[in-house]
Amino acid sequence: MNILNLFKVAIRAIASNKFRSFLSMLGIIIGVAAVIIMMAIGQGSKESVRANIAQMGTNVIMIRPGADSRGGVRRDPSEMQTLRQEDYEAILRDKRYVTYVSPEVTSSGQVIYGANNTSVSVYGESLDYFDIKQWAIKDGETFSEEDIRSSAKVCVVGTTVVTELFGENADPVGKTIRFKSIPFRIVGVLKSKGYNSWGMDQDNVLIAPYTTVMKRIQAQTFFSSINCSAITEELTDEAISELTSILRASHKLSGEDNFTIRSQQEMMETMSSTMDTITIILVVAAAFSLLVAGIGIMNIMLVSVTERTKEIGLRMSVGARGIDISNQFLIESVLISVTGGALGVLVGFLGTRLCLLVGFPVIIPMWSIFVSFAVCTVIGVGFGYIPASKAANLDPIEAIRYE
Repeated sequence: MNILNLFKVAIRAIASNKFRSFLSMLGIIIGVAAVIIMMAIGQGSKESVRANIAQMGTNVIMIRPGADSRGGVRRDPSEMQTLRQEDYEAILRDKRYVTYVSPEVTSSGQVIYGANNTSVSVYGESLDYFDIKQWAIKDGETFSEEDIRSSAKVCVVGTTVVTELFGENADPVGKTIRFKSIPFRIVGVLKSKGYNSWGMDQDNVLIAPYTTVMKRIQAQTFFSSINCSAITEELTDEAISELTSILRASHKLSGEDNFTIRSQQEMMETMSSTMDTITIILVVAAAFSLLVAGIGIMNIMLVSVTERTKEIGLRMSVGARGIDISNQFLIESVLISVTGGALGVLVGFLGTRLCLLVGFPVIIPMWSIFVSFAVCTVIGVGFGYIPASKAANLDPIEAIRYE
């Protein structure tokens, strides 16, 4: 019996038991859809994280005070005060692979205007910060170098702060707000960046001269961190080496570093690796349903062999070989599996559209569809082999007598 005839017989057998065949496919449909949706969410989340980090600049380098912590050991508070004005000036003087440098002093609390107030993150920065973090001004302007030298009480605010204190589409430039009883005159409003992948509102910020935050708010002589930008992403490693040498010389170190340098590129790689691990775990969990579906197909095919024992005996008695009978049941198994896989891909695609509607970032890797079909074929052959072998090994005479 040729392959075409075997396919026709297999299709007729599946069509004669539509509901049972659909139930056999259901596990495959759910399994394939789950794998595709999990892969799409994993890839979408990964790309979303990468895009958010790239928004902040892939050539950004962050210098933090204190050595890299190991084993959760609590560090001495003095270790967190190692970045000072002299370090900033040394970097400005000796840098070759770094374009922009901004010392950073941070705080947080309530900002008030009239009867309105809201919680805000405060960043004390230099003018280079706007280039490092790719912040653009929507209204007004940034503070000046003179404002930094004189520790002027001026600031630039994000759109969320404007909305909370002044209302939608208000013009706050020139108005004075208060933070910890200190008046700040708004000189500019930042363009909106929205929420990042970690759910943080990037527009809920107040940026002031670093000297102002350091002296008037925090009353400290050290920086929380120093942000830098390498000339290009490719020169990030050279820039890190250069910054390490400058700071070690500035701190007169002979032992281990009392600062930590991390690049945005390194953070991106770490986050991508984490997202890949999470995606693999989700896909493996979803793939177990394919294993269960394969067992279901094998059970149904075994039942089918039992029901059609007499038919198998008649086919053998008129010349059908064991290999023909075996191929017939293998083809039925593969058809059920692959058809279920095709429906699973459709359900998975619709599922990803639904995920988009509810706000999940999704990207369907095309290779996941091909892999799903390959897995379905393997399941069809693998779990159809035992029923097919049982059918091929039936004794024709006994099969004809079977009731």
